[in-house]
Amino acid sequence: MNQSAPVTNTYILQGLDCADCAAKLETKLLAVPGVLSASINFGAGKLTITHTNPAADIIKNINQSGYEIATKNLPGQKNRLWWWNTKITTTILSGLFLLIATLWEWSGSNEQFVIPLYMITILIGGYYVAKSGLYGLRSYTLDSNFLMTIAAIGAAAIGQWSESATVVFLFSLGNALQSYTMDKTRESLRTMMELAPAEAVVKRETHEEKLPVEELIVGDIILVKPGERIPMDGIVTNGISSVNQATITGESLPVEKNSGDIVYAGTINEQGFLEITVTKLSADSTLSKIIHMVEEAQAAKAPMQQFVDVFAKYYTPAVIFGTFALLIIPWLFFNQPFETWLYRALVLLVISCPCALVISTPVSIVAAIGNASRQGILIKGGVYLEQMSHIKAIAFDKTGTLTKGRPVATDILPLHDITTDDIMILAASIEKQSEHPIAQAILTKANQLELKPTINFKALTSKGAQADIDGQTIYAGNPRLFAELGHKQIPSPAITVLEQQGKTVILIGTKDTLYGLIAVADTLRENSTAAVEELRTLGIRSIVMLTGDNEHAAQTIGNELHLDAVYSKLLPQDKVTTVKALAHQYGSVAMIGDGVNDAPALAVSNIGISMGSASSDTALETADIALMNDDLSKLSSLIRLSRKTLRIIKQNITFSIFIKVLFVIATFAGAANLWMAVFADTGAALIVIANGMRLMRQ
Repeated sequence: MNQSAPVTNTYILQGLDCADCAAKLETKLLAVPGVLSASINFGAGKLTITHTNPAADIIKNINQSGYEIATKNLPGQKNRLWWWNTKITTTILSGLFLLIATLWEWSGSNEQFVIPLYMITILIGGYYVAKSGLYGLRSYTLDSNFLMTIAAIGAAAIGQWSESATVVFLFSLGNALQSYTMDKTRESLRTMMELAPAEAVVKRETHEEKLPVEELIVGDIILVKPGERIPMDGIVTNGISSVNQATITGESLPVEKNSGDIVYAGTINEQGFLEITVTKLSADSTLSKIIHMVEEAQAAKAPMQQFVDVFAKYYTPAVIFGTFALLIIPWLFFNQPFETWLYRALVLLVISCPCALVISTPVSIVAAIGNASRQGILIKGGVYLEQMSHIKAIAFDKTGTLTKGRPVATDILPLHDITTDDIMILAASIEKQSEHPIAQAILTKANQLELKPTINFKALTSKGAQADIDGQTIYAGNPRLFAELGHKQIPSPAITVLEQQGKTVILIGTKDTLYGLIAVADTLRENSTAAVEELRTLGIRSIVMLTGDNEHAAQTIGNELHLDAVYSKLLPQDKVTTVKALAHQYGSVAMIGDGVNDAPALAVSNIGISMGSASSDTALETADIALMNDDLSKLSSLIRLSRKTLRIIKQNITFSIFIKVLFVIATFAGAANLWMAVFADTGAALIVIANGMRLMRQ
């Protein structure tokens, strides 16, 4: 018989509320014949499985384990009413029968109906619990469902029907509540998955047609009306509008888009009609990359979570061993009543469920990463989120990070009987034919002025440019060009002052007359100063700048921002050496750059942070964290979120262990009963989840 070729499928699981149970489900699936690999991303509630057997076998095993596969895109699935969920309905029915039985018992009425009512409560409420728990025996995985099943059966066996029924109902109710709260933490990612439209209106030659986004190719022209979501990444080729791109960059205000501007899939076209040329396939869009990155981040385990996993690995067997010891030793060696210690052993068995402890870290990480992604901060994993709380030094790249990365005309100095507008008109009239960044800075400054016609334009490599205006040859270039033209009266002191401020000087004039000069510089981002000050208030010990620029330009920026140190004239390998030295001195250093020329320094730093929107693809692939809207103020938000996450994780772990220890002591002392144990176990898990969900708030 020929074996089928391996296939890989991805499923969204419903009811996945316990990290330990998720790990046990992985083990069960790996034991299924034909399954080659199985990986569950608990944070995203996603199973990725490679197998040679039919998919129906996989689904059957998942269902037998007590979980369901989300049937996405089926009619009515999204708005399916709660009573269609069998686990919820069985929990409610179980609760009703428990209430009737309890009231009947308290009333002192005929007790022959009480036990059957408790039995119905146990059968209805415990069906899915027992089904999942007993199924786990086939792969030798004892999860919390199995422990609860044994506890309920044991309590009933010794005549504790009310407690057995209460255990089943509380555990069933706890599972339903945990499932609901975990789904809330996963909601932001699932909402993000639905942001980009499934179809797009495409302009094909003389007609328009609506096609699935998967069928679109690079170069297609799509049409987006006001109020619609943009279905694909692309460049605006026609139209003007404002676009709400908070889903990608976290910006709170819409951004104006004109011809030539980049737009992202999943963002909202608010006002105008846009024609957009597709630049990426749907699977390669920035939104798709973000979703993939967040999913990977939720799967990656933080060091604290790895500790918890190792702890739980030894903790659970130890407590189960203690349960049997608690049953056997007092009865066998100290002649204690078997029924009393059996009951206490059952209480300890319930307490041994490690749900609250194991879920304490992942729920916090998932909530924090979801919060960060909504702010335009993309974190590649819990390890980086946790590491960010330990950062002591931060190194910034200059160009495109602390500065805007594009030159701006800052100073205009007339040197002849001429106005500043006249100087700008002459310079811009020449530079309008150039693509040089300095030329673009001059044109931007002169955008409201009426330029003159030019002829005989000529670029002068490394010096400037020239053109004939009104019958005269006008030059725009550096001081070296005008020195070569024979000018003796170049204002050297003024030029020196401007160059010491890190500015580039462009002179305007003819062979005989110098009309004036324009200074151009790469200016600070609007929020750079505030961002650096905020980092200082958070206790960052050293804030430095690394740049390949000359010393004057670098020092000017450093002085403006009051940085601790400025390292200039650095090649990429020099930045690596400097970052290593900072890490050696301070223990933990973050590097913030553009993700391209700073890639080596980003790689060797403890945390590499990329400015995302300027170079999204590179940023997402290079760094550990990306700031999608290039907003440096997000750094302080990131550090605060990281520190808060670590605090909450420690709170959750401490609380979970404290509750376990407290009830273990109470069990040995005979002060705890079954329903209290279930309430403590389930209640502790819910408290831990609720505490972790506080990280979802902005």
